[in-house]
Amino acid sequence: MMSTKTKVAQRRLGKSKMKISALGLGCWQFSKGQGFVGRFWPDMPQEDINDIVKMSLEGGINWFDTAEVYGKGQSEQALGEALTNLNVPEDQALIADKWWPLMRGSYSITSTIDKRIEALNGRTIDLYQVHQPFSLSSVKAQMKAMAELIRNNKVRHVGVSNFNEYKMREAQQVLQDEGYFLASNQVKYSLLDRRIEKNGVLDAAKELGITIIAYSPLEQGILSGKFHKNPELISNISGPRKYSSLFKPSGLRKTKPLVELLEQMAEKYGVSETQIALNWLIHYHGNTVVAIPGASKKHHAKENIGALQFILSDEDMDAIEQASRKVARF
Repeated sequence: MMSTKTKVAQRRLGKSKMKISALGLGCWQFSKGQGFVGRFWPDMPQEDINDIVKMSLEGGINWFDTAEVYGKGQSEQALGEALTNLNVPEDQALIADKWWPLMRGSYSITSTIDKRIEALNGRTIDLYQVHQPFSLSSVKAQMKAMAELIRNNKVRHVGVSNFNEYKMREAQQVLQDEGYFLASNQVKYSLLDRRIEKNGVLDAAKELGITIIAYSPLEQGILSGKFHKNPELISNISGPRKYSSLFKPSGLRKTKPLVELLEQMAEKYGVSETQIALNWLIHYHGNTVVAIPGASKKHHAKENIGALQFILSDEDMDAIEQASRKVARF
């Protein structure tokens, strides 16, 4: 049986009693290159996935975020297989999964849950999320279906993803009427994308005790600084992400001042630019924001773990905030 070696501070998921590390591992990269969404990343051998999961657990990360749409279930299966191969107890490896709502109704939430559990090798789904706000059914119907899953012990907690403030509040109210609560809202958030600070989502989450799960916290690697130092690396990227405006010469020029500050901070703390960016994200708003960086190589997992081992000073967090404000989307 595998046991974690590094103890890191944990925080509650929303109003639940479940404790999660400030960083989880995003498992989009485990899609095995399958499906429209999975083609965003190259195929990864299962042995590499096993190693990344093992390293993450040993570094204190205790939860993993996957989704039905990631490789049409391939990510779920790869994660389930890795945890089984490593013989990790369920309480040491919490799982967040997501239901894909496009062109489907709320009835699909309950009718497909057993397939999701099966894909995960029978492991418990600790957090089940509606992946997008686009469905053939209402938020009310979706949350009632989610509440039914909790009552039937199919999932432990409920979250949403990409919900605006209005829909998030509606989801919380429906669940409250059912005797439960909305644990989380998974949204895009980084030093280069801070729209949730202006559109009401972050303020509402703080008010209601809902955890914000930040995806794409490193903007596909831009905040690592490696593409600024060596733009030729962009030509080696597989998948459509290299066509993002952030990877264009104009995008690199725009974000360069922020990345240079991250580099200065990295030297000051003896860490990497990536770790500085992640550390700011999980501490600037207290315990409200957690993040799910991915990892397609072992050294990415090592980078993630390192971001949990220190805390930026208030002065340095404010300096990063000001530099970010000049280049981020609001």
